[in-house]
Amino acid sequence: MLTRMLAVLAAATVLSTMPASAEDYAAGAVKTMMTDKGDVLVGEGGMTLYVFDKDAKGQSNCYGECAVLWPPFIAVKGASADGEFTLVSRKDGMKQWAYDGKPLYFWQKDKKPGDTTGDGVKGVWHVVKDN
Repeated sequence: MLTRMLAVLAAATVLSTMPASAEDYAAGAVKTMMTDKGDVLVGEGGMTLYVFDKDAKGQSNCYGECAVLWPPFIAVKGASADGEFTLVSRKDGMKQWAYDGKPLYFWQKDKKPGDTTGDGVKGVWHVVKDN
């Protein structure tokens, strides 16, 4: 089971100029949490991570209003890929975490750790289960 991974900031307004630290490499925020959907991946603060069916492997297609509702899981400057976790380049130059090639997002309507209210939204958003 995945127990820890890469420290990152969850919002699109991250401090992308922060220097890299040991926490940017496999020591940080991603964990597995038991939810009403089973074991899912969660990021900082225990907030559920999601994937978007309209994304291509290694490419985000969620921008503008989509990215406001579904904040991308942004990596701090200097972070590096680790195992199944890779980095996707966004159009704004930021790096977004991906799991098994699929970019990762949070859902703005999840209010507390372990919430999964975004699962199934419009039939294209899904919680991320650890492989």
